[in-house]
Amino acid sequence: MAYQLYRNTTLGNSLQESLDELIQSQQITPQLALQVLLQFDKAINTALANRVRNRVNFRGSLNTYRFCDNVWTFVLNDVEFREVTDLVKVDKVKIVACDGKNTGSNAAE
Repeated sequence: MAYQLYRNTTLGNSLQESLDELIQSQQITPQLALQVLLQFDKAINTALANRVRNRVNFRGSLNTYRFCDNVWTFVLNDVEFREVTDLVKVDKVKIVACDGKNTGSNAAE
């Protein structure tokens, strides 16, 4: 099963809103909407793993960290992101990192 982290992105939220509208107007069933979301989860995870090649370096002060269910969560303060010539500074960032490798349970999906 693919991670569902990206459902809370702008793209994921727009998809969910559109599916909700289609359900309300009885153009699709809730089961079909769920299948669409599951396909979105698989597709976005695959695309990010295989197509994104940009690298960004960042530096900040670690506020908190947690490791639960194979998911790391970091909260950093006063963070600087650097990409070749660009520099972006932010007060606070939350980073959620999941294992990107296929396990036996989802390798065949």
